[in-house]
Amino acid sequence: MNELKALYIIVNAGFASEVVEIARSAGSTGATIINARGSVAKPKTILGITIDTEKEIVLSVVKKDVAIKIVEQVKEKAGVGTAAHGLCFFLPVEMSTLTIHEREADNS
Repeated sequence: MNELKALYIIVNAGFASEVVEIARSAGSTGATIINARGSVAKPKTILGITIDTEKEIVLSVVKKDVAIKIVEQVKEKAGVGTAAHGLCFFLPVEMSTLTIHEREADNS
């Protein structure tokens, strides 16, 4: 059985599109990009304005083997040692037996 995983990839702002392409090339069929900001122990202050690190989160639900491939590719092409500073992790997903098509039929 090839279980589903929720794959989270956190990158510096401006790198989400690049990471989505990496994920697609490794087998993902889609993703959601979420804007976020990082939290650091000592944020930068310029002219009295505190600046937090802007981040983007790429979220994709994929099979476990695809998640592993994506993590490997992100680590190599957009990982911690790159400007994207990408971090990845995945969590198990439990899907409902109700599908999108069934929901649409109920709304008719």
